[in-house]
Amino acid sequence: MTGKLALEREIVATLNWYLAAGVDECVGEEPVDRYAESQVRRTAVAAERPAGSVPGAQKPPAMPPKRRDDRPRGEEALRSALEAASSCETIEDLKTALDAFEGCPLKAMANSTVFADGDAKAKVVLVGEAPGAEEDRRGRPFCGPSGRLLNAMLASIGLDRGDVLITNTVFWRPPGNRTPSNAETAVCLPFLEKLIAIVNPRILIALGGPAAKELLGSKESVSKLRGRWHDYANPGLSRPIAATALYHPAYLLRTPTQKRRTWADLLKIKQKISEY
Repeated sequence: MTGKLALEREIVATLNWYLAAGVDECVGEEPVDRYAESQVRRTAVAAERPAGSVPGAQKPPAMPPKRRDDRPRGEEALRSALEAASSCETIEDLKTALDAFEGCPLKAMANSTVFADGDAKAKVVLVGEAPGAEEDRRGRPFCGPSGRLLNAMLASIGLDRGDVLITNTVFWRPPGNRTPSNAETAVCLPFLEKLIAIVNPRILIALGGPAAKELLGSKESVSKLRGRWHDYANPGLSRPIAATALYHPAYLLRTPTQKRRTWADLLKIKQKISEY
C-alpha cells in the first residue's frame, strides 16, 4: 500500500508539473509510436526522391507571407498626427482622433489609450511622462501609487484632482515602463500641444525630467528646471503659459528625501495660482 501511495503521489506531482508548464489537455486517447511514424516517413521520402538527388538535402521551407501593416511610420506618422490633431476643436474631438490614430507603435502593445483626466477648463495642466501598469489597465492617468501621491501633493496647496487637468507626453504604456523613445514622444506631441491649446490654462506643470525637457525645450535635468518659471508656447496658443517642473511622484516615492524641495516648489505654484 505504501508503494502504491508513493506512486500515486509521484503521478500527481508529475501532472501538477505539466499543468504548471501549460500542458492542460491530452491530444489523444491512444498512445502513438512517433519513432515508427518517423521511420515510415523516411522510407516514403527515400522512395519519392529523384535519382541523383543528394540524400539528406531538404527543400528550404517556404517563407511565411509577410503580414500587411498599414500603420504609418516615421515622417508619415508625424504628418498624420499633425493633420488629425489640427482638425480638432474640443477635447472630445481630440480623444476621438487619438482613438483612431495608428501612428504610434506603443498602441498595439497597450491595453488602453490613456488620454486625460480632470477639468477641461482648468487653470492648471499637469503633464507626466507615460502611463504605468495601473493606468494602462484603467485607462486613466496617474491612478496608481504615484497618482495617489500626486493627489496628496495637490491637496497640500488646496487643489483637488477635479480642479486640474492631468495627461502625459505619450498616451500608451511603453513595455516594461521604459522611457518613451524620441520618435514615440514626437508622434504624440501634436495631440498634447492641441490639448494644451484647447484647455488654454494659466499654469503648466511638467512632472519629471522627460516631460520637462519635452515641454520646456531644455536639456537640463529636472533638478535644475524645478523651482523656476519658464514660458511655454505652441502654435495653437495666443499667449505664452507660465510653466514649471516638479519631481515625478514616482521618483518621490523612491527618493522621499526630495519631498522637502517639492514642498517648496508646491508653495511657489500656490502663489502663482493666486495671481490669476
